[in-house]
Amino acid sequence: MLKLLKNDLGGRVFLTILVLTTVFVPVANLLLPPDNPLYVSSYTVTLIGKYLCYAILALSLDLVWGYLGIMSLGHGAFFALGGYAMGMYLMRQIGDRGVYGNAELPDFMVFLNWDSLPWFWSGFDQLWFALLMVVLIPGLLAFVFGLLAFRSRVTGVYFSIITQALTYALMLAFFRNEMGFGGNNGLTDFKDILGFNIQAAETRVALFTASAVVLAAAYLACRSIVSSRLGVLSMAVRDAESRVRFLGYNVTNVKLAVFVFSAMLAGVAGALYVPQVGIINPSEFSPLKSIELVIWVAVGGRGTLYGAILGALAVSYSKTWLTGAFPEVWLFALGALFILVTIYLPKGVSGSIETLRKRR
Repeated sequence: MLKLLKNDLGGRVFLTILVLTTVFVPVANLLLPPDNPLYVSSYTVTLIGKYLCYAILALSLDLVWGYLGIMSLGHGAFFALGGYAMGMYLMRQIGDRGVYGNAELPDFMVFLNWDSLPWFWSGFDQLWFALLMVVLIPGLLAFVFGLLAFRSRVTGVYFSIITQALTYALMLAFFRNEMGFGGNNGLTDFKDILGFNIQAAETRVALFTASAVVLAAAYLACRSIVSSRLGVLSMAVRDAESRVRFLGYNVTNVKLAVFVFSAMLAGVAGALYVPQVGIINPSEFSPLKSIELVIWVAVGGRGTLYGAILGALAVSYSKTWLTGAFPEVWLFALGALFILVTIYLPKGVSGSIETLRKRR
């Protein structure tokens, strides 16, 4: 690990802050009284946990956009698929405690007069199976989609458009009640996870801690990839794809390996996100979600990893504040932020700081 972070000052600073936060937040929430100025409420714990999930998602996009040169507008789909896999597990845990008291069928299926549980819900009563699907389903979709696109040498804006079309098509499909995923209401009203009350303060702290640990592991995994031979090839493909192809490398395999890993990482982020926010619905497939993700990475600085995390945390916090204080202004502020960063900070905040540091 020390070798990976040897020349990564930003990464070392980020991981240090993450470790300190992971230690402080549980202590401040569980051990300090509410009237203590350092007390952290359960709501804040959940909010920070949600931001950490967004950071994992931004990290997954930075891997393909910053280092491979592929701007995907469909990573929101992988995030949502991972979330639905976890949501299905949580729905199966409700049992007969639902509104209709049916031990086998979720409430929305009873309401829609379903006779039996669909075959694709089988196995989701087991956490290990759900976790397997969290990475397998996004990974399989990314493999099939990427194989077709990369073999056809679809690049640039064309790739961005078809990934956006993919997530929009999935959104329309999941909105349909007959698909068996809750329609426009999605999956919600979760009761517990692994037998623990999902609303309990201890459970929220555990989910926050899990998100922080996964984020740290994801950062180290991504740093390992970009420091490896695969990472060097990825950057070569980004900068001069035709030359890499001319040298005899299989460019399709390089793109596919990074793209699939990135999709699986996005699925993990979605799985951690759902139990903390308590709902997953088709709006998570919305193209706007993927566009916001691109803005996170652009603002933080693509091609730095820690910059993508910084962008996700900063923009997400700004959205939370602005939508509460000035709800009608948020979308204009987001658009203006993207334009200003593109014009004046093309390398993002972290990229600009890194450039200044090297000059000094």
